[in-house]
Amino acid sequence: MAIGSLAIGLGCLLWPEPGPPKAASVATPRPPAPEPTATWQAPAEQAIPPGPAGERVRYGRELVTRTAFYLGPRGRVATLTNGMNCQNCHLAAGTQFWGNNFAAVAPTYPKFRPRSGTVEDIYKRINDCVQRSLNGQPLARQSPEMEALAAYINWVGQAVPKGEKPPGSGIYQLPYLDRPADPGRGQVAYAQHCARCHQTNGQGQPTPDGHGYTYPPLWGPNSYNTAAGLYRLAHFAGYIKMNMPQGATWQSPLLTDEEAWDLAAYVNSRPRPQRHFAADWPDVAQKPVDHPFGPFTDGFSEAQHKYGPFGPIEAARQKP
Repeated sequence: MAIGSLAIGLGCLLWPEPGPPKAASVATPRPPAPEPTATWQAPAEQAIPPGPAGERVRYGRELVTRTAFYLGPRGRVATLTNGMNCQNCHLAAGTQFWGNNFAAVAPTYPKFRPRSGTVEDIYKRINDCVQRSLNGQPLARQSPEMEALAAYINWVGQAVPKGEKPPGSGIYQLPYLDRPADPGRGQVAYAQHCARCHQTNGQGQPTPDGHGYTYPPLWGPNSYNTAAGLYRLAHFAGYIKMNMPQGATWQSPLLTDEEAWDLAAYVNSRPRPQRHFAADWPDVAQKPVDHPFGPFTDGFSEAQHKYGPFGPIEAARQKP
């Protein structure tokens, strides 16, 4: 799910479903991310309690890992989403360190979010992912599926103290480049690291049963839309750096920072569903430096807000 977020090897970029591993790309290991130790660990699936509450958590985990089976174009429960699974963006069912995990959701929600200009609860956050990363229609707030997803996400972050965001949660913030990210360079890197799983045309590999993808589409009609969090380059580049291609880990990345930024630029330059939410960013000045759509109050172009360099934008905003 893209609670948020969305999955995240650029040998298999948005995140393969479990299956036989493919050989990792041949690449020189890069320096690890500046995070000395993992300070958060998700609870084990075996620790889900028995009884009705535990069954709700288990169903939520099942919905995260097999979203398309229940809610996709041929969904058993409803036909609401694009055929991707939440796990394609939230790796290891939302439990992977720096894999867009759910660690910080339970301790920080409800919270005010500038994108909506409102205090959001977990149900709003889930539906944001359904509508943006899964390019779908919202779940009813009182539906069994919404309740199960909320129960599972809360269970994943249950041990995190209220108000805290532990290191390794969400998406890693990659240092900005001093140049624009380059889709042309990214296309070369994509051919080297990504096309073998996500295909040259970026459409991924559907599962044999037609429910979801072994390797999901990175662009095209069945991918995340232009309102998704991963359509922001800083989000996507950090996600790529920590998790892609296959064989990479946050301790031992396989891509340089430049490769991650350029790959993000290439993927997000490709066609995908266009979606606009009129209520987004009611305070225009609060738009992130990498939000790719105007209007802006800082005088920088839409192209620079999409591809960078982002440092000058941030520096200008910090001036008194």
